Amino acid sequence: MFPELNIDWLRTFLAVADSRSFTKASQAVFRSQAAVSMQIKRLEESIEKPLFVRDTRNLELTRTGESLLPYARRLLNLHDETWSALVQPEVQGQVLLGAPDDYVSSLLPDVLRKFSNIYPRVTIELTCAPSTALAPLLADNKIDMAILTRARGIKGRFIRYEPMCWATVADSDAWSKRPLPVALFDVGCACRIRAEQALKRGNLPYRIVCSSPSMTGLVTTVEAGLAVAALARCSVPKNLKVIGRKEGLPELEQLEILLGRSARGKTTPCDVMEELIEEALTRPD
Repeated sequence: MFPELNIDWLRTFLAVADSRSFTKASQAVFRSQAAVSMQIKRLEESIEKPLFVRDTRNLELTRTGESLLPYARRLLNLHDETWSALVQPEVQGQVLLGAPDDYVSSLLPDVLRKFSNIYPRVTIELTCAPSTALAPLLADNKIDMAILTRARGIKGRFIRYEPMCWATVADSDAWSKRPLPVALFDVGCACRIRAEQALKRGNLPYRIVCSSPSMTGLVTTVEAGLAVAALARCSVPKNLKVIGRKEGLPELEQLEILLGRSARGKTTPCDVMEELIEEALTRPD
């Protein structure tokens, strides 16, 4: 007979695994630290194997814990989606969501899939645009919510820090040329501001080969071997290579990812979308 995998135990297990802390997990699941410890103990007793290696400083997953992690995440996702589909299938409407295109491809696929499972009758209209273009749309109530990068005049609720990096292709020597050929987002973009500040601090001469509001222009230029690009680390395509100080390039300041909501976005589906975005963006990789 298979051991019982209680949903509450799995939810607590994920909270501990993601935070590597019983204290932080207790806050995440709204239980006492003693209750969290007890649930982990019951789960370990159920499968008859330890899930964590505990010492005075660190809390790490055992091999069994590492194996359970992806299954627990899938089971909880399916449980939550099933419950929502049963109790909220009648909810209808539309969510107007905005995000820069590099965030759309790297951060949103799983969020959009989960949301559509929860609210199959709620349509999503996605606006891909730079943060500087999305901020006015929020202010004018033309979209419900947007994922943004903090810059002058752009406000929202802080979600997480995102490191920046330089990206190239493996067979390109563009990084070694001076002045350094760079591909940057348009003027006003936080990525461009940080890149130019870093280059000036490092007294590194540069020339702009490509200036684009979208990711496509930057990636195409880099793939052609014409330049290096300054990108959010999460959005670097798999075919590009991350480079940095070893190649003589200056360190880039990290970005602040925000979530902005307009007055028209005060709806239950938008609340759920915000929860899913926060969960996806704050979960450790």
